[in-house]
Amino acid sequence: MADKDIRKEMPGVSETGHTYENRQEIYYNDNVGGRAVFVDAKEHDQPAVKESVLQERDKDKTPILDVKDLGIDFGGLTAVDSFNLTLGRTEIGGLIGPNGAGKTTIFNMLTKVYEPTRGEIFFNGKSTKGMNTVDINNAGMARTFQNIRLFDKLTVEENIKVALHHNTDYSLIDGMLHTPKYRHEEFRIRKEAMKYLKIFGMTKTAEYKAGSLPYGAQRRLEIMRALATKPKLLLLDEPAAGMNPSETTELMNTIREIRDRFQIAILLIEHDMNLVMNICEGIAVLNYGRVIAKGFPEEIQNNPKVIEAYLGKGVGAKKKKTKANEEEIEEALKKGKLESKASGKPDERKEGE
Repeated sequence: MADKDIRKEMPGVSETGHTYENRQEIYYNDNVGGRAVFVDAKEHDQPAVKESVLQERDKDKTPILDVKDLGIDFGGLTAVDSFNLTLGRTEIGGLIGPNGAGKTTIFNMLTKVYEPTRGEIFFNGKSTKGMNTVDINNAGMARTFQNIRLFDKLTVEENIKVALHHNTDYSLIDGMLHTPKYRHEEFRIRKEAMKYLKIFGMTKTAEYKAGSLPYGAQRRLEIMRALATKPKLLLLDEPAAGMNPSETTELMNTIREIRDRFQIAILLIEHDMNLVMNICEGIAVLNYGRVIAKGFPEEIQNNPKVIEAYLGKGVGAKKKKTKANEEEIEEALKKGKLESKASGKPDERKEGE
């Protein structure tokens, strides 16, 4: 049903689709097929969450990312609302939540794939208002995508060199004539591309076609290509997707090495709770387009709102809340065994960002 029809049937609904007389809220989300989601307003009020979880080493520096009251609507459908996040200059942060919560939509707003409806983004101390995706990348923000986007027919090395070519110093004529300047620059960026391959332990795959690599290796290649743009902030959208446990463990070590070696911030979306809890220093939990919790990993593991968002209210109703039951849930979070499911609200949400 279109949003206009819903408003006609529900007297008192504001034009922006937020409240009506019986104290319920209505949210419109493009991720659930344009359907209206009704929840009790008292339950869904914006919870009190920490303003920041900056690490001590970053507290005396300007945050690399400062997001204030960010929101976006699609034709009257609210996908994200009142999103706030502060990320330190060398922090590894996590953005988690059930499928359809709006996580990738936030990445799209940060990189200007989508223009926010409201709110403001400050990157490296400057507002990104008026910037486009190219400006954002040139300023030092790079990302990977949920669905891998590589040049399948190019080699692994060539995929990384594509990201490095923006920093070459030769003209079109130099390239056509293969002048000494061209050869010198090509040698330099090839050497740099091999440096990234070495970090990820993939030097032997340099001449392989990108499309021939296993899924996990393609994920690593996409991260390398983003890293080759020399970002100050690296956004990783489900980097462990498709990886087996040993590959995921290797990825955790690699992400730490990237942060330590290049002294950059990393913000990742991930459903593998084992990876999130073991690598992220600060975590924000998103549900229905709003932050419901923010804190350090141990705080998130024990937060009842987070457990409810992942497991639904039925967990508490079907099982008496005993100490053993709470320990079981906490252990599941630590081991990464909680899968992203519908949030348990009256509307059965479909998978998708």
